[in-house]
Amino acid sequence: MELDETQKRILAEVADLHKIPVGAFNIRSNGESLGRNSTENIEITPKTDVSGIDIRIKPGTKNESVHIPVIISKTGHTEAVYNDFYVGEGADVLIVAGCGIDNCGNVDSKHDGIHRFHIGKGAHIKYVEKHYGSGTGSGKRIMNPVTEVFMEEGSSCEMEMVQIKGVDDTVRVTNAVLAAGCTLLVGERLMTHDDQRAVSKYNVELNGDGSSADVVSRAVARDRSYQEFEAVIAGNAKCHGHSECDSIIMDEGIILAVPALKANCVDAELIHEAAIGKIAGEQIMKLMTLGLTEQEAEEEIVNGFMR
Repeated sequence: MELDETQKRILAEVADLHKIPVGAFNIRSNGESLGRNSTENIEITPKTDVSGIDIRIKPGTKNESVHIPVIISKTGHTEAVYNDFYVGEGADVLIVAGCGIDNCGNVDSKHDGIHRFHIGKGAHIKYVEKHYGSGTGSGKRIMNPVTEVFMEEGSSCEMEMVQIKGVDDTVRVTNAVLAAGCTLLVGERLMTHDDQRAVSKYNVELNGDGSSADVVSRAVARDRSYQEFEAVIAGNAKCHGHSECDSIIMDEGIILAVPALKANCVDAELIHEAAIGKIAGEQIMKLMTLGLTEQEAEEEIVNGFMR
């Protein structure tokens, strides 16, 4: 599998890959598979009815990973991709996704990725999704990810959702349904700049006793960009739910935070938090006394906040 310099750069940004990964992987570029590999415990097969793949992870699989990055480098390329993950009972795996668009033309490029996770009893996954945009063209880099998570009893899911640079327009939708004893942890990191627009929507259904969800978003809106965060957690059993949006607003940015809770059971414990503010002047002054310029101090604070 030969990769050009743009493909190598995007893979490093969205999947931390500097070479072809060991284990199961599917690398997609401009609508075609650059390479695919299954293992004894993880099988990747292409769908026959729509564009996308099925990933089947055998019960009990431990210490294995799946990489499924997407690269778009052709101006005007648009696609919708459907990927289904079937995680067997008791498995414990790392799944690394992500999409990078390099657009150097004047026509929009767009990727819509629909990922559905079916997590078996007692299984655990860590899911990392990074989005990145680059290119000198006036055409937009558009990404609209949809993530659906269906969790069976006693399963757990950690999700790291990252978008730091270069995506002009995105609507990010995440839906999760949890059975008894399930745990969902979501950490979102999002930065927008220029005239970019980013909308994040979470809908979590806590359906089983002992289920819990923690959805935390850290975001920075710079220049004239717009962000919207909406999180709805429904407690339908004896459960615990928490959502938090912590945002820094800069320049002429706009941020809308809409946390919502719905308790349908007297034993549901639900909490939400939201905070939006600018960088405190004393923080900048403290760093400037250490020799940084005002701009360098701002960057240091923002970088630390987004870690």
